[in-house]
Amino acid sequence: MPLLSVLICRTGPAVIRSSFLPHTRQCLARSGSDRQLTIARYSRNARNNTRTESFAPRETIVPTEVQGIVVESGYIDPSKIWRSLLFTAAFSTGSFIGVSIWEYETIRSRAMQALRSKLSVNWFKERMKHQRQEMEQWRKDLTGWWNKLSPGERIFAPICALNVIVYGLWRIPSLAPTMVKYFASNPAAKAVCWPMFLSTFSHYSLFHILANMYVLHSFSHAAVATLGREQFLGVYLSAGVIASFASHVFKTVTRQPGLSLGASGTIMGILAYVCSQYPDTQLSILFLPMYTFSAGAAIKVIMGIDLAGVLLGWRIFDHAAHLGGALFGLFWCHFGSQNVWPLREYFVGYWHELRGPPKK
Repeated sequence: MPLLSVLICRTGPAVIRSSFLPHTRQCLARSGSDRQLTIARYSRNARNNTRTESFAPRETIVPTEVQGIVVESGYIDPSKIWRSLLFTAAFSTGSFIGVSIWEYETIRSRAMQALRSKLSVNWFKERMKHQRQEMEQWRKDLTGWWNKLSPGERIFAPICALNVIVYGLWRIPSLAPTMVKYFASNPAAKAVCWPMFLSTFSHYSLFHILANMYVLHSFSHAAVATLGREQFLGVYLSAGVIASFASHVFKTVTRQPGLSLGASGTIMGILAYVCSQYPDTQLSILFLPMYTFSAGAAIKVIMGIDLAGVLLGWRIFDHAAHLGGALFGLFWCHFGSQNVWPLREYFVGYWHELRGPPKK
């Protein structure tokens, strides 16, 4: 098992929220010709002002404009929790239905390829296809590299690529309003649902994305080896939205509006699953490899820290999102994988009838 990183972090409301509220010292500045976004630190007075604004009456709630970027803040309508809940349930269900269809289509495709390879009528076509592949050396090299990857790395690579692309989009100043609106989860915004999902692929700082991708790479191999790539992807996507929903609930109950982004809520789901599935596995901290501890103890400590962050009101990270993702990972380890995942067979049966017999 790779070394455990302690740098799991989903940027929480204290860090990002104050970046865009008018009463804080954080600002979105344009530096030189690059016109890149920069984030400054906030003061204790800023936090106090933010809390006061969150208790403001509904009538006083208006979008805040900072450096030309409109950020909705202030009062959080509790009725939006139902929208978030329905989206979480629908998206999670849809994710597992989608990966079930993917699994079915993969098996069906492999079976048809095996059948067609035995037919002489397809021999010439397969031979020509093989020759074209040999003529394209770059494709051959890429295929060879891909085949050398472990199943976990084959899932990690596209997920990491998506996160890197979104990170690059944050660097384009003209896209800043769009990124804030759709790639940062904010329960006070009009667009509530899809940002719950898109924010799980969104990172603003280089350190943030490097830390999260390192942890995901460390645990994806064990998770995919146990769950399979389809079930892993279903758990990964669902854990992210559930983590965002937990963050929404916490912000609504405590009346603390703000933006959150990052993949750590999702990664906490994978981490909790692996540590619960293999509790006796020995882990170590990246920069302190001489100290080892069990995976079971590690997840208890990490969740304990996040629980303390929720109860004590820490605003360094989005601790509620961490806990939401981790609890879903524990649920899937002890119940979901054995009782929920097999239910896909009923839907796959209907899908098989809808698809009909394969074409010859």
